[in-house]
Amino acid sequence: MLNLPASAAFERRIPKQKFYANLTVTPELRRCFTEQIESITWADKLAPQTMNLAAGQRVQEIEVFRIRLAGDTLDGKVTELMDKQIPYHILFVLTRPDGMLRLLMNYKEAAPGGGFTLRQRCATGWLAPDTVCLPLLAADMDALYEGFVRYIAGDSLQSAAGEDLAQSVQRTEMLNQLQRQIDRLTAKMKREKQLPRQLELRRQIKKLQQEIEQWTK
Repeated sequence: MLNLPASAAFERRIPKQKFYANLTVTPELRRCFTEQIESITWADKLAPQTMNLAAGQRVQEIEVFRIRLAGDTLDGKVTELMDKQIPYHILFVLTRPDGMLRLLMNYKEAAPGGGFTLRQRCATGWLAPDTVCLPLLAADMDALYEGFVRYIAGDSLQSAAGEDLAQSVQRTEMLNQLQRQIDRLTAKMKREKQLPRQLELRRQIKKLQQEIEQWTK
């Protein structure tokens, strides 16, 4: 389905409750596991030995988790919870009842005090399985991971020539943050009745738009 080598196959079914049984989670999140998910399978283990690649400096393994959904919805907090508990990078393959699939990765970096920090959520739309072709040509695990993230993120990941993945994620985060500020100020300007205040809000919006132009050069 994902053109992964047979040597990477793992195929271990994981009970859903394993991810939340020993944690304090909200009733809403628990319902997401029980009602939105049919099953979770640890489908593949991508490592230097199974992929015939050199070890990476930042990425040791990529685990592939196949999640069969009851419908076509999965709350993003579910994959965040799973990602935070597993000390490796994870590729989630979501499948819905009609066979269509969606790829999802939470880009994460090693945290100074240990563990990982989730930085950017990347996901495809719903795809026919025979249209998915992960980029497997890579020199090491770091490059394999970067290829996966860029493939899944597509145009939502903003990049400039020569940037590595971490720099592209930082650029995307900054642009998203600026756009959110513009959206808030625009909504506020539309509600504002006083002309001087409208002009001030418009000035702030223009300044933020100029910052976006600088980041997209």
